[in-house]
Amino acid sequence: MSGSGRKRGSVRAIGRALHLPFTGTARGIRKATHAHGAGESGLGKLIELHGVNGAGDVMITIALASTVFFSVPTDEARGRVALYLAITMAPFTVLAPVIGPLLDRLPHGRRAAMAGAMLARALLALVLSGAVVTGSIEMYPAALGVLVASKAYGVVRSAVVPRLLPPGFSLVKANSRVTLGGLLATGIAAPAGVGLQALGPRYPLYGAFVIFVAGTVLSFTLPPKVDSAKGEDTALLAADEQHLHGPHRRPVKRPGLRTVGIAVTHALGANAALRWLSGFLTFFLAFLLREHPLTGQSAAVSLGMVAVAAGLGNAVGTAVGAWLRSRAPELIIVTLVAVVLGAAITAAVFFGAFVVACLAAVAGFSQALSKLSLDALIQRNVPELVRTSAFARSETLLQMSWVFGGAVGIAMPLNGTVGLSVAAAVVATGWITTVRGLLSSARHGGAPRTNLA
Repeated sequence: MSGSGRKRGSVRAIGRALHLPFTGTARGIRKATHAHGAGESGLGKLIELHGVNGAGDVMITIALASTVFFSVPTDEARGRVALYLAITMAPFTVLAPVIGPLLDRLPHGRRAAMAGAMLARALLALVLSGAVVTGSIEMYPAALGVLVASKAYGVVRSAVVPRLLPPGFSLVKANSRVTLGGLLATGIAAPAGVGLQALGPRYPLYGAFVIFVAGTVLSFTLPPKVDSAKGEDTALLAADEQHLHGPHRRPVKRPGLRTVGIAVTHALGANAALRWLSGFLTFFLAFLLREHPLTGQSAAVSLGMVAVAAGLGNAVGTAVGAWLRSRAPELIIVTLVAVVLGAAITAAVFFGAFVVACLAAVAGFSQALSKLSLDALIQRNVPELVRTSAFARSETLLQMSWVFGGAVGIAMPLNGTVGLSVAAAVVATGWITTVRGLLSSARHGGAPRTNLA
């Protein structure tokens, strides 16, 4: 018996040794996501859910990129991506404005809406797993479904964050932690997706299916309070008159984004320019660097270098936003757009490997930090009654800007100087049309102090 007991003890010890890396990693992740009261408020679970969302999305992106882009010659790939944009992105520009108002009508079903968005992508990943092998036309409507479900999740997530704020947390700090969690998960999942891709084009989609099923279950672990819409109303892009029911039927103004001052609308315009640039660079550089790789590098390595630079810039911008404090987020936005404009002009004039990578990094950093500054302005200037809806609607507008930027990137000739000159012109337009309003708002101090932390 003693020998048998020692044997069982040895087996248990080996099991613990093999299990420790996974349980230790899980405990470390849980400790990080639940720190500073995030565990008690439920924000930690949302951070984990957003990480699952990012991991699943990157698996699908890898599978589609290899099928639509890398598996065929450049000219054919350009046609395929143009078709992909036409079938998926164009309808999305019509659907995107509907997503926010539709979800506003489901204020008590946010956990179910997030779970539905996860489950839809899980099922569509299975559809895509067959389509990427056969190249059938069903790949495009399935990809559209994935895109719409992903953006629907993003809109609901924006509405959920204010309900999960720990004590002493600003909305901007909470958003930055959620975003950073998603970026880290994407960085971890991307190499796994590439490894699965080496086994075959459908395997990353199988991985996405498993991840999104887990996300479906995890959605229902969020606190029930995220389904509460107590005290909320719908934000509009202009004032809307509604008649109160009653004997007097007096018209009342419901606040909208245009009624809360110039800061929010101009900050949204500046962010739209940066988001347009992000979409443009994604598609334009993808084709440009495939046809003309960076000096001494293959097309895949060139794209990888630029993607890593953009990802690192985005992560750093999000991290900076987590601790930066400022009285004037307007000045941060004005400065960031000016820096991006300078980087775009420099890249257009001195087009080359180093300046392109720098532009990608600067654009990623500026987009992340500028979005957090926009969040700060909405938190400061938009009445609490409609603040949640305002976040959702602003995110929808920014996603549409990315779509339009991607469409222009597809249509541009593969000339680095010409393409980046056009990009610089768009960013300049966004900066010129918003800088005066933002500086005026900062000069007048329009509202109480805003924390970006």
